[in-house]
Amino acid sequence: MNTARGMKLIFGRINHLKEQLFSPKNLLYTNIGISISLSGIGDVLEQQYEILKGEWDKWCFIRTRNMSISGMSIGIVCHYWYNFLDTRIVGRTIGIVLKKVIIDQLICSPLCISTFFLTLALLENNSLAEFKNEIRKKAYKLYVAEWVIWPPAQVINFYFLPTRYRVFYDSMISLGYDVYTSHVKYDVEICNR
Repeated sequence: MNTARGMKLIFGRINHLKEQLFSPKNLLYTNIGISISLSGIGDVLEQQYEILKGEWDKWCFIRTRNMSISGMSIGIVCHYWYNFLDTRIVGRTIGIVLKKVIIDQLICSPLCISTFFLTLALLENNSLAEFKNEIRKKAYKLYVAEWVIWPPAQVINFYFLPTRYRVFYDSMISLGYDVYTSHVKYDVEICNR
C-alpha cells in the first residue's frame, strides 16, 4: 500500500511539474532551456568523440558555451515558428501535415541554419566576409542533413503532438543532429585560434 501511494505521489508531482513547464506562461523558457541543454550536450558528445579519435587534446568550454547559446537562438526561433505555423495551418490530416512539413523544410530549416551560423559568427567575432564564407562552405551540408532527418520526424511531430510539445520533441530528435552540426561547424578548433 505504501509503495503504491508513494508511486502515485511521485507521478502526481511529475505530472504537476510537466503541466507547469509546458504551460503557456512558461513554455518559451522551457523551450529555450531544453534547446540550450541539448545543443550543449550534442557538442560535448562530438568533442568527446574527437578527443577519442585523437583530433583534439582536451574539451573546449568556449565551443560548448557557443553551441549552447546557438541552441538558445534556435529554441526561440522554433518556439515562435511552431506557434505561427500551427495558427496559420490548422488540422492534422495527412495533407495538412505534409504541407506543414514542406513549409517547415523550405522556410524554417534555412532560417534555423542561418540563425545558427549568425549566432556563432557574433560570438566568435567573425567578420561579415568570414560569416558569408562559412555559410557558403558549410550550410549546404546541414541543409542536406535536414532533408534526411526532419521530414519523417516532423510528420510525427505535426500529426501526433500538440504545439506545446513540438520544441521538446524537436530538441530530442535534434540531439543526434546537434552532434553532426558541431562536427560541421568546428572543422577548425575554436580554442586554438
